[in-house]
Amino acid sequence: ILDSHNPVFDRRTVLSKKIQMMTLEQKNNIVETIKRIIAPMNVACEIEVREEMAGGKEIVVAAISAPEDAKFLIGKNGQNLQALEHVVRSLFLKQGENLTLFVDVNDYKKSRATHVAALAQEAVQRVRNTQRAEALTPMSPYERRIVHMELASISDVTTESIGQEPQRRIVVKPYRS
Repeated sequence: ILDSHNPVFDRRTVLSKKIQMMTLEQKNNIVETIKRIIAPMNVACEIEVREEMAGGKEIVVAAISAPEDAKFLIGKNGQNLQALEHVVRSLFLKQGENLTLFVDVNDYKKSRATHVAALAQEAVQRVRNTQRAEALTPMSPYERRIVHMELASISDVTTESIGQEPQRRIVVKPYRS
């Protein structure tokens, strides 16, 4: 009864069934809401809504593909994208929908996360070489979280967020026991 093939005890089975809980109507509602927000900008785009597991949590990703005008949706340092995501989340929260929703344009967040993780690793090398703390450039809360998680497993450095928004940044320090 406790073997790994029993669906009652197999966590993967439970999670894969749970992830298919969103209805087609809910997905269409997300797509239509985003289209209504973007419409005044006259940006041609395709929107795909999918469900994923991230960190043991079910999330809904609204992936917007805008081949020509993505820069208008993303904005400087992703500010427009962050605002769009905030508005869409707020609308669904107001409707009583309790879902974790991420909006991404042309995989900007994914490529930005990779870039931020690489910056963090470079900072670790400099901190190891100099044994002096280094402050990174200001980042969004999402990007700071990526850095903290990326560097959490490195035992000879520690991270700390300092400052106030929008200038809040991470300091990478050598760990002293």
